[in-house]
Amino acid sequence: MRTPTALTRPPRRAVTAAAVAVLGVLALLLAGCIAQTPGLLSSSPSPGYLSADETVREIPADRRDDPVAFTGTTDTGEQADSTAWAGSVVVVNFWYAACPPCRAEAPDLEALAQTYQPDGVVFIGVNVRDSADTAAAFENQFGITYPSILDATTGTVQAAFAGKAAPGAVPTTIVLDRTGRMAARIIGQLPTRTTLAALIDTVLAETSP
Repeated sequence: MRTPTALTRPPRRAVTAAAVAVLGVLALLLAGCIAQTPGLLSSSPSPGYLSADETVREIPADRRDDPVAFTGTTDTGEQADSTAWAGSVVVVNFWYAACPPCRAEAPDLEALAQTYQPDGVVFIGVNVRDSADTAAAFENQFGITYPSILDATTGTVQAAFAGKAAPGAVPTTIVLDRTGRMAARIIGQLPTRTTLAALIDTVLAETSP
C-alpha cells in the first residue's frame, strides 16, 4: 500500500471526519447488523432503566407507552395476531438469517422459549429480510420452534413498533407486558441468556391486569 506523501495526505480535518464516520459504522456493527429499513424504526427516548452502553432498556410499569398491536403472516403461512396473546408476556425478536449476531443468539432464544413455555410466555420472531424458505432453513439449523412473521415485503410489524421501540440494528429483542406495552428492549445480540431471563422475570412478577 502506498504511503501518503505531503501531496496525497488528506487535510487533518478530513481525516478526523472520516475517522468519526468509521467509528459510527463500527458502533452499529458492534450492536448488531444494520437494519434493512433503518428509517422505519427511528429512535425515541423511553423512561426507565438504561444500561451504560444503552443496549438494554427497562421501563417501569407506570411509565410505559401505549400497547403495540401487530399482525402478519408467519413463515409457515399462518396468521399471527398480537391480540390473541392478551394477558401473556410476549418476547419479540427482530432478525434475519445472514445476520451473524442473530445466528449467535438463536440457541439462547430457543432455550428461553422452552424454559418460559410453562409460564405462558409467547416468543415470536420478526424476519425483516428473508423469504419463507430462507427463514425455515435458519430455524431448522438452530432448532427454533417458535414462529416468525415475514415482514420484509410489508414492513407492517416494524411500522407498528415505530416510535415505541427503536431497533436501529438487527437483532433487537423486545419484551411486551401482559397488556402489550413495551417493558424492555435489547439492541443487538443478547448480552447473556440471563439478561433476557431477568427482564422476562420482572414482567412475569407484575400483577396481572
